[in-house]
Amino acid sequence: MVTNQVIILCNGKGKTDVTDKERFDWARDKIVGTVRERQGIGTLSEKTVHAVLKNYYAPDEDMHEIPIEGSVADIYTGTEIVEIQTRSFDRMRDKLRKFLPLYPVTIIYPIPYEKWLIWIDEETGEFSSRRKSPVKGNAYAAFRELYKIKNFLLEENLHFKFVFLNMEEYRLLNGWSRDKKKGSSRFDRIPLEMVDVMEIDCPRDYLQLVPYGIPEPFTVKEFAKEVHIRANLAQTVLNILTYTEVVERVGKKGNAYLYQVLEGDE
Repeated sequence: MVTNQVIILCNGKGKTDVTDKERFDWARDKIVGTVRERQGIGTLSEKTVHAVLKNYYAPDEDMHEIPIEGSVADIYTGTEIVEIQTRSFDRMRDKLRKFLPLYPVTIIYPIPYEKWLIWIDEETGEFSSRRKSPVKGNAYAAFRELYKIKNFLLEENLHFKFVFLNMEEYRLLNGWSRDKKKGSSRFDRIPLEMVDVMEIDCPRDYLQLVPYGIPEPFTVKEFAKEVHIRANLAQTVLNILTYTEVVERVGKKGNAYLYQVLEGDE
């Protein structure tokens, strides 16, 4: 869970001791704001989650949008770079090639933990009632994106924070199905609360994605069942865990590869 560790927030009005929760609330209110809430969701942009997290991790706006090596870093502290990436990690490849030889880079990836869906009728402007999704987010959701930058994952300067947020998701009723929901467009996501943060600072940290006590060796399907994800996602997860030398292939059972945890250095 997010701690109550005391931190320093510099908001242009002097320094104030605040907790992580207070800093997140401050960043959220700065971007969403009571005025915008009164004016309606239409005044928000698609990048609300991105903006909130950028202000949470760097309250000092002088650190935002800094040109480096022909690209623009979301946050540059003077010693490290922080990138807020809500999806499409393939867009990060050029930046990583430029940034990683020079600075430590942390990629912040937000994951919806508990999510409430709200549908917007484009014709009438009406909003549906708020309905909670039965699905809870987990860190395995990041692995399809990690696969897009697989060749960078062993870089010593690359770090990740998977940030679990409770949020509202607003979607337009513009899909191809009869109820217009399938194939619909996401309008915006409004973060409500930061629930937890998983940090990956070195390849061995991916070990926390292997459930303790899983019977070894295991197949993709057995891993998927153990962690409650689909087999195709489990295949991607184990591909990454093999690449980062957290697990290794040790044979086959029928046509299925067998995996076991690769023992680390003592």
